[in-house]
Amino acid sequence: MAETENYEPRMKTIYRERIRAAMKERFGYTNEMQIPRLDKIVVNMGIGEAVADSKKAAAAMKDLAKITGQKPAPTKARLSVATFKLREGMTIGAKVTLRKERMYEFLDRLITIALPRVKDFRGLKPTSFDGRGNYAMGLKEHIVFPEINYDEIDQMWGMDIVVCTTAKTDDEARELLKQFQFPFTSN
Repeated sequence: MAETENYEPRMKTIYRERIRAAMKERFGYTNEMQIPRLDKIVVNMGIGEAVADSKKAAAAMKDLAKITGQKPAPTKARLSVATFKLREGMTIGAKVTLRKERMYEFLDRLITIALPRVKDFRGLKPTSFDGRGNYAMGLKEHIVFPEINYDEIDQMWGMDIVVCTTAKTDDEARELLKQFQFPFTSN
């Protein structure tokens, strides 16, 4: 994707033009800097099978790079656990921290393409906030992303996605994510 100077992701434009005003009206902020915004999105993929086969870790990292458009950082084991045949320093996962344009692009693909493709999807739990305005969710299969070719993968991986916001409370963050069209369930 060629980066042009005046290119702005669709979700960032929606935030700037519509969501900021809606949040200001809903919570009565007096200063523009009080309005919550997205800070970063962290995508984590645990690869437990990598203990037996290091090629699986490489394949999972390649898939994560395709999904996010950014090179993932390997996560290493901190302790040795003999029962799992795990040694300290082995790669057991991969993570990517997305910010700015890539974050908005990923969010757009997650909400409009990936989540509707999840089998038996009934919505996201509105209670998965951490008390400081960050939302965490998990996906069982990484193949819901359009970048992954189903015929080329040898194994399906689960992934954790954490959306970090600058909101001070969970209510502010929940409203911000609702404005971004997050499909929360009604309970």
